[in-house]
Amino acid sequence: MPTDAIECPLCLGEGNLKRTEVLDRLGVKDFARVAQLSAEEAFRLLLQKHHRDEQTVWARLETELTKRTAEIEQRHRNELQTLGGRLKEFESAARVADERKALDVQQVRAELETKLRSEHSQKQDLTRRVEDYFKEISQLRERNQKLEAEMSKAARIGRLQEKDFADEARTWAGMSLSEKLPKHGDYILALRDPSGAPLEPRMVVDTKDKESGVTEADIKKLIRDAKERNITVGIIVAKDECQLRQIDRECRWGQEEDGIWVLRTTRQWLPRDLEVLRPLLERMRTEGPDFLQRNAALAEEVRRTFADIDAIEKELGKASKAIQSVSGLVAKYKGRLERLCESPVQNKPSRSATVSSNDLQSAGA
Repeated sequence: MPTDAIECPLCLGEGNLKRTEVLDRLGVKDFARVAQLSAEEAFRLLLQKHHRDEQTVWARLETELTKRTAEIEQRHRNELQTLGGRLKEFESAARVADERKALDVQQVRAELETKLRSEHSQKQDLTRRVEDYFKEISQLRERNQKLEAEMSKAARIGRLQEKDFADEARTWAGMSLSEKLPKHGDYILALRDPSGAPLEPRMVVDTKDKESGVTEADIKKLIRDAKERNITVGIIVAKDECQLRQIDRECRWGQEEDGIWVLRTTRQWLPRDLEVLRPLLERMRTEGPDFLQRNAALAEEVRRTFADIDAIEKELGKASKAIQSVSGLVAKYKGRLERLCESPVQNKPSRSATVSSNDLQSAGA
């Protein structure tokens, strides 16, 4: 903007006149000043209008804010009332749950105490029974030791009196046994006719007397020996039943590889087993070696027959042992009674001379 004080062209700057005064004296309007004032007035009016609009907007904003705040406060008050009601319900439910929990704890504690007392009494009973069992076990152990000593003596005597397998087999009626084979088995066993000639089918016999017992390798060797001699039946003979495996005792007669039929037996069982198999061997001689392959049900029945016969023999052995035990006890108490009868009469019999009926009952069991 130009300065208000200018040099007067009339007085050459000797006086100080304002620019507006000079322009007024000269009859000229100051358009720049008018434009400036108009612009300032326009800006003032615009600012005034803007200020009024702003005040109106702020007033409306404050009104809307007050309204929304009141609505939110009312909503929060309603929610607080609802939450307060639900909180009271939860507190009531929590009190009920606590009371129920306390009752359940008391009930469980009572049940556990009852079970604990019962278990304690059962434990005492079991302790007493275990002590009684230990006493009986010690007594039985002593008796077993005596019996084992007697059985070992009998076994030693029996081993001294045992015959060789070949000598024993040659005494069986209706059976033919070959000489000791150099290989592919120990002997060839067969039925014989009235003239003494061996009949078909022949059977390869392999005898085993090992502490480890019969193994799968022994069975495979027997099958290989039978194939080498073109024989369909093989017999593996253990010296004692304990040398046979559990699988051998469960399936003593069955078909193995390449159609070879194998009999697992002992020296004691072999004569009886041959009598059981005699009808099958005769049918194989008349109808051919594949007779058993064509009659699988018959072979299964033979296997079950061997199992039943073994079970019957075990029961007979138990009964024989019981009879021997009772006979020994009867002889023992008979001698004691005889000594009592021969001794002088006393007012009260001694405890050692009293015959216990419990001993007789245990012997009978």
